Amino acid sequence: MANYRNENEKESVNVNEFGEKIAPKSEKKSNDTQSSSDYSRSAYTSSNGSYRPYYKSYNNSSDYSTVRKPRHRTAALPPRNTSVSEFEQRRQQYGYRGTEENGKTNYGNTSVQSKPLNEQQGYQSYRSSGTHKTYNSYQSDRTQSRGSFRPRYEQGGYSSSYSSSQSPASYSSRREEAPKNVRSNAESGRLTTNHRFTKRTPLKIIPLGGLNEIGKNMTAFECGNDIFIVDCGLAFPDSDMPGVDMVIPDFTYIEQNASKVRGIVITHGHEDHIGGLAYLLKKVNIPVYATKLTIGLIEGKLREHNLMGSAKLNVVAPKQTVKMGCMAVEFIRVNHSIPDAVALAIHTPAGIVVHTGDFKVDFTPVQGGVIDLARFGELGNRGVLALMSDSTNAERMGHTPSERTVGESFIKLFDKAEGKRIIIATFASNIQRIQQIVNNAVRNGRKIAVFGRSMLNVISTATELGYLSVPDDVMIDIDTMNKLPPEKIVLITTGSQGEPMSALTRMAMNEHRSVTITPEDYIIISASPIPGNEKMVTKVVNELMKSGAEVVYESMYEIHVSGHACREELKLMLALTKPAFFIPAHGEYKHLKKHAGIALEMGMDESNVIIGSIGDVIETDGVTMNITGKAPSGKVLVDGLGVGDVGSIVLRDRKHLAEDGLIVVVATIESESGTILAGPDILSRGFVYVRESEEMMEAAKAVVKKALLNCLSGGVTDWNSIKSGIMDELSEYIYMQTKRNPMILPIIEEV
Repeated sequence: MANYRNENEKESVNVNEFGEKIAPKSEKKSNDTQSSSDYSRSAYTSSNGSYRPYYKSYNNSSDYSTVRKPRHRTAALPPRNTSVSEFEQRRQQYGYRGTEENGKTNYGNTSVQSKPLNEQQGYQSYRSSGTHKTYNSYQSDRTQSRGSFRPRYEQGGYSSSYSSSQSPASYSSRREEAPKNVRSNAESGRLTTNHRFTKRTPLKIIPLGGLNEIGKNMTAFECGNDIFIVDCGLAFPDSDMPGVDMVIPDFTYIEQNASKVRGIVITHGHEDHIGGLAYLLKKVNIPVYATKLTIGLIEGKLREHNLMGSAKLNVVAPKQTVKMGCMAVEFIRVNHSIPDAVALAIHTPAGIVVHTGDFKVDFTPVQGGVIDLARFGELGNRGVLALMSDSTNAERMGHTPSERTVGESFIKLFDKAEGKRIIIATFASNIQRIQQIVNNAVRNGRKIAVFGRSMLNVISTATELGYLSVPDDVMIDIDTMNKLPPEKIVLITTGSQGEPMSALTRMAMNEHRSVTITPEDYIIISASPIPGNEKMVTKVVNELMKSGAEVVYESMYEIHVSGHACREELKLMLALTKPAFFIPAHGEYKHLKKHAGIALEMGMDESNVIIGSIGDVIETDGVTMNITGKAPSGKVLVDGLGVGDVGSIVLRDRKHLAEDGLIVVVATIESESGTILAGPDILSRGFVYVRESEEMMEAAKAVVKKALLNCLSGGVTDWNSIKSGIMDELSEYIYMQTKRNPMILPIIEEV
């Protein structure tokens, strides 16, 4: 036993060979004997002389611990008269137990039995005892319920205390059955999940939109007899959808299971997440859960469809949880280009599924709080079954800049535009961007006029709910704008994507009734083109420059930052949540593929990364995850008031008309004699200019008349057959003359 002096306590401290403080020995009786009760009391008497039971511990650091030490311990300090090198050599030789003498281990003046208690002869633990039926039956049930997987605390040194049936061989075989990404960091050196693999009630994840496309986000989660939906957005029509206003998801699966649907959860207020909600509520009237600003924007949509009277709208906040049958949805604050965006932690019997929604990491947001990374980390430590994460910027390296960088650019551009009228085009829903425009307008003594119906609606809602702070005398109407000098005006307008009917496009084409572009205009397009809109944006920029205006766009200054996470932020989300399975979401296939590659780089097994498609039924029981089926899904086209009445055939005819034009053939036939009473006449629309092609049109009439007479003389009385004959003959003639295939529409009137 060594003796050390503590300078702070000014007293001697006794330390044994294990590096532990020990209490002073009690005085022995003269005959060196004492009763067991005296020994027990004296052995566990504190330094101040008070009696302390052996099982009671104290937090007073000045008292010595009297808790019983284990009988088998490893020495921390060399024994007396033993060098450090000799001590380390004995530790290696005798398994950290010193020297062997007569079946005992000798540490100088201290002797303990060489074997731990559970290895001594005659020892039997109640855990391994056959007479302890309650414990052994409980342990057997637990082993069976776990299947092939075991909790972490059973994978270490504690496994030897369990029954002898868990042999090293069976333990190794069980480890081989576990997914690779749940191995220890020592083996993989990569991402390790804390999810406990236990077979439970299956969960189905059914994406009905938002995969392999931009927009139209919608996902159904089904467990047992309960379903809830995440988001219901729209997508803008492609160039091969002439005349279509918007595209929404197919709600067939939801309609077929309407009795199971418990509600819909909205992550934020962008059109690609709320644009289709009104059409869904017309089919299935279910509760809607969203944050305050998102509910405000949804109300505007529902008023347009006269649904406010029947809608069930519920305002939620971050850190709040909503019950959805056997599932529960927890809302987590994230940063995005619109305030009040949330991610979701979906607690299901199979495990926790984290759905990020649209997010980025912004430590200096203009409005709202910082993303709740701590909660994502807590969920990761608890164990996440699957992560569904935003893939939009999976191709972009680094981090997404803060929204405040745009404000700094606005300060410079406002100063540069001194003496000119400023026109800024941005997304209507980007309230943080609008707030920075307002702040700079106030700083420079300018008034603000707003153009665009969606821009007016969003600014009105955000101001009413307190998300946009605008001084009373800053906003002006059109009449007031025309009375002020240009250098005192800022116009905020829609049209950053070059939409044909947007306010900025009409200004560029000199079709706007209130604004005319002049060389005294300084135009800022504070947005980046959505994939597919590049040509339209370029066309608008060209027309604005032709009018003499100075145009500033993204490639020139930092006037736009994305609302989506780049690669390093996506890695951070994976590292925090540590999912057992990963489903990249929200993006085209190239985005999903790049995001899946990030997960593979971080050590996830390829079999645990699932790239799904719209309609895939992704099913998991808490142990495995696979695509097990297909649900009804697709695109529903909205044209005016018509929903779904524009299908592939209608689109084909529209494209045919747009590419080759139309020829209408009109003839009148007497039904009894079969003679031609009038015609045939030919009308052309979008094919050729008739006055310049009179010779060809006359020849076409002759071809039609000949075909009609051949049918009538041949005894053909079926009008469909006659029309087909005319179409075939005329189509062949037109193609030989022009190498074009216009749509031919025969109209035969019977008298």
